[in-house]
Amino acid sequence: MSRFAVTDLPLAGLKRVERQNLGDSRGFLSRMFCADELAEAGWEKPIAQINLTMTAKKGTVRGMHFQHPPHSEMKLVNCVRGAVFDVAVDLRAGSPTFLKWHAEELSAENRRSLLIPEGFAHGFQTLTDDCELLYFHSAPHAAGFEGALNSQDPTLAITWPLIIGEMSERDRNHPYLTEQFTGLTP
Repeated sequence: MSRFAVTDLPLAGLKRVERQNLGDSRGFLSRMFCADELAEAGWEKPIAQINLTMTAKKGTVRGMHFQHPPHSEMKLVNCVRGAVFDVAVDLRAGSPTFLKWHAEELSAENRRSLLIPEGFAHGFQTLTDDCELLYFHSAPHAAGFEGALNSQDPTLAITWPLIIGEMSERDRNHPYLTEQFTGLTP
């Protein structure tokens, strides 16, 4: 029996993963990751890093972050406390959905995750206070290969559901896209 229901989303390779709980009167068990089961959804590498973030205030935006090749990473993003509007942007050169975005509400309640392939930027807005996200990464963070898009870039036109409250100075100052950006190539 699979512990995950995987749904293809409008951007090729992007998947919604819904965890199936096993439970009884004591509570439940929710599998967060299974290499065998998620291989069918495109996860092909070992987990290289696991990170937990906590964001205190509703309306906060973080992102849009990615890593340049050859340190591109696949991410499985899980909300384990609160709720977020989780966004992925396709940055793959030559992709028919280049610079398109898709968002999913992830919450501790709905137990949805977003499986984000290599070549995508990722960010989110908190829909509640005190949100915690658990990330599984296929590659370790490589500081010299960090990349980011400005979450308010009119070229992306991300429709954030709330007025943006807090944002780090770093995220606020990420550059807007220019014609020189032709996408990420493996």
